[in-house]
Amino acid sequence: MSSYRTVVVGTDGSSPSMRAVVRAAEVARDSSAELVIVCAYYPSSDREVERAQDELGDEAFQVVGAAPAEQTLREAGEHARAAGADSIKTVPVLGPPINSLIEAADEHAADLLVVGSRGLNTLKGRIIGSVPSEVSRRSDSDVLVVRTAR
Repeated sequence: MSSYRTVVVGTDGSSPSMRAVVRAAEVARDSSAELVIVCAYYPSSDREVERAQDELGDEAFQVVGAAPAEQTLREAGEHARAAGADSIKTVPVLGPPINSLIEAADEHAADLLVVGSRGLNTLKGRIIGSVPSEVSRRSDSDVLVVRTAR
């Protein structure tokens, strides 16, 4: 594997996404790369929360509001530090996960984008696409899909 300079990983605070954060931190550590942890979130006014929940449907693990996103990023940063990552940035991004990850990878000139495997084997994922499959199609950088199901 080539050495990476910038690794971007997404998290929604779920246990599977934290496993992806740990794996990304290990790769960043081994490559002496900067780790950028991204948490996409939706706005938090009552009307916007309702609209976001309608949009999310079964994907209710998505973060709603900036405060939960900041807490998720703090926890992810702790997991990354424990896994040995030295240079860590945390980035809350307003918007849907796929767009947020792609934009963050572009903005930070990532050479590796890490996502968890959540959604790859679901009916919804097979019909309309999952975060890992869509990110793999749209990313200009290498993509590592971490098996996060246990």
